[in-house]
Amino acid sequence: MTYASHTPDPLTQPAFYESVPSKRLLAWVADVALITLICVVLTPFTGFLSLFLWPVFWLAISFVYRWATLAGGSATWGMRLMAIELREADGARLSGGTALAHTLGYTVSMALPLLQIVSVVLMATSARGQGLSDLALGTVAINRRLGRRL
Repeated sequence: MTYASHTPDPLTQPAFYESVPSKRLLAWVADVALITLICVVLTPFTGFLSLFLWPVFWLAISFVYRWATLAGGSATWGMRLMAIELREADGARLSGGTALAHTLGYTVSMALPLLQIVSVVLMATSARGQGLSDLALGTVAINRRLGRRL
């Protein structure tokens, strides 16, 4: 069986995917702002050394934030604000391992701009709005209120 049979069909259940690509973009903006705020708050606790390693510091905080929030609730706080969540190939909420793999895939795609461009194009044009990490893992982003039915 393919993962498509375990997640909502975009043709027969389009409400699950309605506006999800634009919500993912807004969630990403909210997450970037929140991660930056967390980094600013934590900077004094590093003796301000993080200022000299800002990109590495930001990336580390971003990785932990994304992994922890995805593993803890199948959505980052930005995704929760936009009322979307990620689901596994079988329709379940993300496990810690899948959250780690998704975060790693996201981080790699952000490090390689061509991969990120491909991922964004896929999210905007594919029936389920899946990016590269989603396609590799079989995960989907859906509207949260409808996710309770799965």
